[in-house]
Amino acid sequence: MADQKTNPNTQDGTRELLRTGAFIVGLGLVAVVLLQTLLGGFSPTGASTNAGWFALIVALMSLPFGGLLLLLGLAKWMRNRGR
Repeated sequence: MADQKTNPNTQDGTRELLRTGAFIVGLGLVAVVLLQTLLGGFSPTGASTNAGWFALIVALMSLPFGGLLLLLGLAKWMRNRGR
């Protein structure tokens, strides 16, 4: 409890944002690699298989969301580092 009084930024959620953002971006990258290598790839009209469509949906959801979480975590980390 004394640590929070001396440094209130120790529990601001930066580490959780960085960890969660990196995990979600990693999940999206794994989905893209699986889509290209094992699930038939994709063309301008979409994925070739049903599992490929699922991987494409996961990638298109997780890459932007995880990237934004990671960006927010990096911004908070840089702000805390400057203090």
